[in-house]
Amino acid sequence: MTVLTVAEHRRGELRDASLEALTAGRELAEAAGVELHTAVIGGDVEAFADRLNREGVETIHTVDEGEEFNHDVYVQAVTQLVNAVSPQFLLVPNTVNGLDYAPAVASRLDRPLVTDAVDLEYDGELTATRELYGSKVETTIDVHSETPAVTVRPAEWPAAEGTGDAAVEAFDVEIDESAVRSTVTGFEEVSGGDVDISDADVLVSVGRGIEEEENLDMIHDLAEALDATVSASRPIIDSGWLEKNRQVGQSGKVVTPDVYIAIGISGAVQHVAGMKGSDTIVAINSDPNAPIFDIADYGIVDDLFEVVPALIEEFEG
Repeated sequence: MTVLTVAEHRRGELRDASLEALTAGRELAEAAGVELHTAVIGGDVEAFADRLNREGVETIHTVDEGEEFNHDVYVQAVTQLVNAVSPQFLLVPNTVNGLDYAPAVASRLDRPLVTDAVDLEYDGELTATRELYGSKVETTIDVHSETPAVTVRPAEWPAAEGTGDAAVEAFDVEIDESAVRSTVTGFEEVSGGDVDISDADVLVSVGRGIEEEENLDMIHDLAEALDATVSASRPIIDSGWLEKNRQVGQSGKVVTPDVYIAIGISGAVQHVAGMKGSDTIVAINSDPNAPIFDIADYGIVDDLFEVVPALIEEFEG
């Protein structure tokens, strides 16, 4: 038996969610005493397989079919692959693409599907943890099936590391072209898409504590001094002070930078859900009881209008 994860890529780049799903899969495989396999469909499968060759991966299945994600192709390819490999567990990233095809695959294979899992445990039976009501409540689901499918939330597991020695096996699929009813013809950037905060190594993120729009100038100055990218919590976006593409949180983007500096952000659960996977979290807030300090690695309890200029002077000097 095996755990099978399905990787995801877009525009020639393997997405971080693929490596995070590998970590979730490896933990589950170790608990269940089975092998870990992964699969990648379409694009430069050889290059993707090289990146997926991480510690603990036994076999990488490559499906050389198409360039970009296509619902009809993925449903057929994953269904055929699962029928051939017979994994005990099927793990898919809980992304727009994953949620597009995973339900169809689970239905075809008659497997129960648990979506948006933030934790998985196995002790003879799978238990999945999910968050509800804007991450205010955690619930556990006992899965009474030996062969479930699960979508795992990005940024809840660290990206798989280490160099593996997995076997790379090409898998030939038989695609019914008459069932492929759409195709990707291109990509168009949405307005306001000047940056992708999910790719940033360092984020300087600002919340309602900044008080006025003109005070954002010093946030931009700090970001420039740190060679960082500016992001924000929802109140800043709703006020129209920054573009929507810079919003961190459940209704924005999930980010996992090396360093996340939260300035004037209280730490509402909706915001924390989007940045708690950051490697190092620094919080600056005048309220010592602000929830952001519960997850911060370093905290500064002080007036941000005193702290930020001092940091700018330090890093510019």
